[in-house]
Amino acid sequence: MNKVFLGLVFSASFGFPILAALKPADAAPDFSAQASLAGKEFTFSLSEALKKGPVVVYFYPSAYTKGCDLEAHTFAEEKDKFDAAGATIIGVSADSIARLDLFSADPDYCAGKFPVASDPDRKIATSYNLTGGSPKAGMKDVRGADIDHDFIERVTFVIGKDHKIVATLSSANDKLSPDQHVRKALEIVQNLASK
Repeated sequence: MNKVFLGLVFSASFGFPILAALKPADAAPDFSAQASLAGKEFTFSLSEALKKGPVVVYFYPSAYTKGCDLEAHTFAEEKDKFDAAGATIIGVSADSIARLDLFSADPDYCAGKFPVASDPDRKIATSYNLTGGSPKAGMKDVRGADIDHDFIERVTFVIGKDHKIVATLSSANDKLSPDQHVRKALEIVQNLASK
């Protein structure tokens, strides 16, 4: 009962309608998106990344906000361990590619270690059954800049080479902090690598 109530409070507080994210064993929708790595733009392709090994696709509300900054920083710190497990990391938000160019290169956040992709119309998020919401009027990021894009709920998917979802980690359902998303995803890809 408490878990359901807290999920409702979280969804209401961020304006996210309640919708169930894709679950383990579901087929992961393929996508290509404009992305940035160390400030350089390119097209990220999930199907191409899966040829190399599992992919951690993490959706987050907005670059340059407290929880998202912690999550990006933690992924950057742990990047070598994801590499050792043969896993690719891609962050996805509704931020513009211009914001992501800065965020991806920022040494305090992505630090040029992994790419982040722009999903401004939330088509990718919607294909994963994720919800979103609009920022409150006048909401600013940690730099003092206006947040002028929608949010996507924080959910991390670990996708296997077979294009099936291995794990779905949700802040709302699993009560994971942003950095715990990273550590749990790392544990999962390390377990995959050991099989």
